[in-house]
Amino acid sequence: MNSRRLLKAAEAIREVVSISILTELRDPRIRDVTVTYVEVAPDMRSAKVHVSIMGSEARQNLSLRALQHAAGFLQQRLSERIITRYIPKLQFVLDKGVKNSLAVSRILREVLPPEGGRTESLDEQAPDSGQADSTVTPPPDAEFP
Repeated sequence: MNSRRLLKAAEAIREVVSISILTELRDPRIRDVTVTYVEVAPDMRSAKVHVSIMGSEARQNLSLRALQHAAGFLQQRLSERIITRYIPKLQFVLDKGVKNSLAVSRILREVLPPEGGRTESLDEQAPDSGQADSTVTPPPDAEFP
């Protein structure tokens, strides 16, 4: 199989699984789950479904176990909606990409100065060209006609 066909199959599996999780699963343990992407084996016999789950570590583990428990039901939904020789065996994996990106943005906020604040004054940035600044800033309490 070529990679283009695998990518199309992975996208179809992602769509069916995410819609089934959202609309058909009634397990109260499965909440705030987003299917981020799917990796399909070249022989189409197995697929890793990467999911992002909002909440604490315990909540994520609970939802992940519930998804693995519901894998048979989701495979049945796949067999009804996708026509292939083999229905892939689903394995759910926690995608930590969103959590890692939040951690990186938090670290960047701590390290970098705020966007509105400047570290250099205007005098330090541009050399003096001998011309006066032509922009005039009115005082904050000035009224305009």
